[in-house]
Amino acid sequence: MTIPRGVAQVDLQPNQWTGLIFIVALFVGGWQFGVFGLLGTVVATITAYLFGVSWTDRVSIGLEGFCGTLIGVSLVLYLEVRWMTVLLVVAGAIAGSVLTSALNVLLTPYDLPTFTAPFCVITSVMVIGGPSFSRIWAEHARSAPPSATAPGTVMSWHDFWRGTLSGVGQVFFQNQWYVGLIFLVGLFVAGWVTGLVALLSSLVGLLTGWVLGAQAADLGAGLYGYNAVLTGLALWGTFVLVNRVSAVYAVIGVVSAAALTAGIGNLFAVTGGHTLTWPFVLVTWVFLAAIPMFTKIQRAG
Repeated sequence: MTIPRGVAQVDLQPNQWTGLIFIVALFVGGWQFGVFGLLGTVVATITAYLFGVSWTDRVSIGLEGFCGTLIGVSLVLYLEVRWMTVLLVVAGAIAGSVLTSALNVLLTPYDLPTFTAPFCVITSVMVIGGPSFSRIWAEHARSAPPSATAPGTVMSWHDFWRGTLSGVGQVFFQNQWYVGLIFLVGLFVAGWVTGLVALLSSLVGLLTGWVLGAQAADLGAGLYGYNAVLTGLALWGTFVLVNRVSAVYAVIGVVSAAALTAGIGNLFAVTGGHTLTWPFVLVTWVFLAAIPMFTKIQRAG
């Protein structure tokens, strides 16, 4: 069950049943997302195993597969279903595996996980460099945000409830509310607290964007929720011991990740505004690195 765990680890869960439900959700979102997501997971996992990464501590619990999952899903979304995309997913997953190990060496002394940073680096490099290569970029999918065709900041009830569920799905680049609901079911299978934290984090991310005046269509698509979901899961129980003070700390982190979403998107606007999970990675690194200075907050484990 290593491969399903690898898919589940995108949301920081080592549960194989959660991973299987996530795989179902990807196929519901589109066969290409399921196939390419699994391709990335398998290639990254095999690469780590062949290079001798610890099976017990990392490979078997999916820690070497999840960045490959996201590389596969993101590249098929941006580059469409082509043989060139297959080759790029394989190459990207291999490179992501090597980068994962390199970042582990660099970050372990600071007790910081790599999170999805390898995926962010590999995918960012590919979409930034893609326009220079006609065989890669000639048929790439346009990825403008929903607000490009439906501007406006007045959020409807429809935007509210769909955006909350889509925020969970957008972790895997899925904007359909029903796909987000399947992912949420998978998180509740991992634990009712886990599912509740993901749901509330998505809601807080959406409300943060709304209060700041974000475009309603983007809120309804979950674009302000998914980094909030990952940040909430990381700071509530996974890497931080739960108490009243750390709960407030987690909420501040969730709000920060949602707020940073627009900033990262604008920074990368010249290459299509691919925010990816950079806000989650950067915010969570900062919040975990700061903990040794806070006597009322403790790291888990």
